[in-house]
Amino acid sequence: MKKSLRVKLFAIITIFALIIVGISWLINIKYLERFYIKSKEESLVKYGQEIKEIFDNDSDDIDTELKLEKIEKSLNGDIMIFSPQGNLKYNSSTRKQMNRILGEGMEKFPFTKEDHNDLVNGKTIIKKYVHPNLGIEFLTLGLVLPNKDFLMIDISIADINESVNIANDFYVYIVIASLLIGTLVAFLISKWFTKPIIKLNNVAKSMSDLNFDKKYEVKTNDEIGELGKSINYLSEKLSITISDLNEANEKLKEDIERERKIDTMRKEFISNVSHELKTPIALVQGYTEGLKDNIASDIEDRNFYCDVIIEEAEKMNKLVKDLLNLSQIESGYISLDIEEFDLIDTVETVVNKYRPILSEKKISLCINKEVNNAMVNGDRPKIEQVLVNFINNAINHVDSKKLLSINISSHKDRDRVKVGIFNTGNNIEKDEIEKIWQSFYKIDKARSRKYGGTGLGLSIVKGILDLHNSNYGVINKGNGVEFWFDMKYI
Repeated sequence: MKKSLRVKLFAIITIFALIIVGISWLINIKYLERFYIKSKEESLVKYGQEIKEIFDNDSDDIDTELKLEKIEKSLNGDIMIFSPQGNLKYNSSTRKQMNRILGEGMEKFPFTKEDHNDLVNGKTIIKKYVHPNLGIEFLTLGLVLPNKDFLMIDISIADINESVNIANDFYVYIVIASLLIGTLVAFLISKWFTKPIIKLNNVAKSMSDLNFDKKYEVKTNDEIGELGKSINYLSEKLSITISDLNEANEKLKEDIERERKIDTMRKEFISNVSHELKTPIALVQGYTEGLKDNIASDIEDRNFYCDVIIEEAEKMNKLVKDLLNLSQIESGYISLDIEEFDLIDTVETVVNKYRPILSEKKISLCINKEVNNAMVNGDRPKIEQVLVNFINNAINHVDSKKLLSINISSHKDRDRVKVGIFNTGNNIEKDEIEKIWQSFYKIDKARSRKYGGTGLGLSIVKGILDLHNSNYGVINKGNGVEFWFDMKYI
């Protein structure tokens, strides 16, 4: 099971606190008493020197006794002074009571003859002993005063032991309180210390999920703050890089898809061109061989053969021109010669060219205009080509069984001028409306063959109108079909 950094840090701090408290406990038990006794020994030496200074000065007996009593209270011990012959000259009140209980002769205890000789030689002796009658442990100092008297100061070690025991007992409570406080502090420190690390981890997890919206809020200038800045910088860089990679990937997909479509279009193009050229080539070849073999015996037959050859050659010529035109448009090599011109005037000019044909085919023409002029920017010859293709398409698909009419209308729609070419006839099936703009697509192949259609006219129209950023489309109406396009009105 995974352990969090917070738990680990909390455990480490807690264990460290336990170790410190444990070491303090051991030191307290083992060395506190020694330290206390050492401190008392230093106090004995200090007060012994003060008593020597008292006797070194010429003070009266009353003053000396008051000073000794003051030292006794401060030291919480007993003071005895002996003459060089061993006679007791001064004894504290506590010692007097002890002598009455234990009897005379105990006051010089615990110094031996060897100790007496050392004292005479000017040494200061500190001894620890257990009183044989009381069973109480004492700490005693002995030295020779300036007047050659012997000074003995003793204090009870039982008081020291009691103080040490009390200190140790109180230390137990200190340990418990320290552990409780230390545990709380360890928890707070671990939480405070790991909080930014947890936030950094959350940011890193978001980055691993490719989510770069999360950022670390830098609040300090320490190592964690620097790490946060680095992660934020890395997140920003990764976001930009992955975004660029995604864009490049999408573009690559589009390029692959476009290449696939181009390859498909190329195959279809070759197939369609081959199919379109197969019939006229076969006819040309057949009628040419007939002429060569003198199958046409009279002049009328030969003229018919020549007319067929010329007609089929014109169809092939038209197909080649349309293919070149469409190739330039789709490859982007074609450029527009933009100029300002009147679209209504252009429509009337093109329609006037078709009046003889319309009259010959007995197609009635009606031009509906909502505006008398419509100035636009564009390539006028290419817009004329759009109109020619639409009108040719209308003438070729007009229904001869009904009232024949072509309606060309224009009207200003906001900032656009819309032109519609309508012919009576059959509607276009819904599944074919989008396909009619494709190269070589023919709704009625037999009819297209009859009027020499190549299936490229609407593809060329689409390319020209796309270059002009025009809208265009086809609408099925009750008794026919309308093709339309618009241009921006100046």
